[in-house]
Amino acid sequence: MNDIWGGEHLTEWGKPFWEHSLDKGLALLRRALETHIVTSAHAAPLMVRRKRGLVVEITDGITAEYRTNLFYDLAKASVRRIAFAQSEELRPHGVTALALTPGFLRSEFMLEHFSVTEANWRDGAKRDPHFAASESPGYVGRAVVALAADANVMRHSGKTHATWTLYREYGFTDRDGSQPDWEAHYAPYRGSAENG
Repeated sequence: MNDIWGGEHLTEWGKPFWEHSLDKGLALLRRALETHIVTSAHAAPLMVRRKRGLVVEITDGITAEYRTNLFYDLAKASVRRIAFAQSEELRPHGVTALALTPGFLRSEFMLEHFSVTEANWRDGAKRDPHFAASESPGYVGRAVVALAADANVMRHSGKTHATWTLYREYGFTDRDGSQPDWEAHYAPYRGSAENG
């Protein structure tokens, strides 16, 4: 599971790319892409030798919809492409590679942003109503476990999946027993607000 990022503080939201710090934007791309490639370059030989394995590249989004910042958009779209390219080279060796996106992820960064903890995270919805539909990192983890346990996981190779599509197939839940569905939650807002 490859979820290295580190670009939160480098993204300058609300600025066109020509006003965005070029140094920060290029650093964001390096952190987002190089880290995924380096990790996979070291892990892939282990799986190729065993003739089995699963590479899951964590990204943001499943469509070509613009992610409101050129550098962020390129980073996340490129991670999806990294998963596809890896799948082409790993498939003959019995190894699956795919991309996976969560919905509104209740990460440590987001909990801090909303000044809440996992115990009182619902209070974050007072600042952003969409946070009520957020999911814990454990939900993404359970999606990965479901994929890893699937004897026919190769059918997913090269594709980008979402927690909200995989829970329908595999039936897993978040830690609190819920099944957050970002697609269903956000569909009425699409186009009327910033991309979520």
